[in-house]
Amino acid sequence: MTNEFLAFAPISTAPAVDPARALLDEMMARVGVDGLAAALGDTGLLAQVDQHAAAVRDALMHAGREVDAEGLAAYAKSIAAAAERMGRPVPQPGHAYLSGPAWLAAEWHLMRLVAVCMIAESAGLL
Repeated sequence: MTNEFLAFAPISTAPAVDPARALLDEMMARVGVDGLAAALGDTGLLAQVDQHAAAVRDALMHAGREVDAEGLAAYAKSIAAAAERMGRPVPQPGHAYLSGPAWLAAEWHLMRLVAVCMIAESAGLL
């Protein structure tokens, strides 16, 4: 017994994934988890990440964007794209720095992305 309407039935009833939150989740997996874990163990690194977070908030404000999932995702996407164009791609999950000293010497774009993750996490966006 077949039903000709099965071809048009929805595959899943799960809600659509929010693209902004999906990108923030990806950045958290790629650099946020390792960067924030290192920052929690190193006050100097935490201060640097906090300074980058302030700069991210300022950049969003000057661009007329909200500090919400969409604004943070757009900012992170532009940083990641610029880094890719310069031949410095964002590491894949599990391949970011692990230690505080390594993060203290990390390139600017990685610190900005960790800061985006810190803001997103503290705002409950992840």
